[in-house]
Amino acid sequence: MVARNETRPSERNELSDDDIDRLFHALAAATRRDILRRTIEHEQSVSALAADYDMSFAAVQKHVGVLETAGLIVKRAEGRERLVRADPAMIAHARALLARYEDLWRARVDRLDALLAEPEA
Repeated sequence: MVARNETRPSERNELSDDDIDRLFHALAAATRRDILRRTIEHEQSVSALAADYDMSFAAVQKHVGVLETAGLIVKRAEGRERLVRADPAMIAHARALLARYEDLWRARVDRLDALLAEPEA
């Protein structure tokens, strides 16, 4: 949970190393990726999410908490239910970060290609 005087990672332009660690930790588990996928499609209650997994409600709540801490989902109360939806801004941050890593890798490959293409002296 984000403290009141802190900004959510999705509200900043850059992610800190801690934000990135939380992001990739959250995406490391198949169940959390599935929860994220399902909440991208439409907002759902934690109870509805939990009904589709062969694990306890508490375990699903824990997965939701990890995603929420990473900023990948937003949880809100509506009466007695807790509704969950994906945060597209944080997903965009994750995508941009991976694109930067891809750019670095492609630049290295391009340099290697150029080196290999040089004629021997």
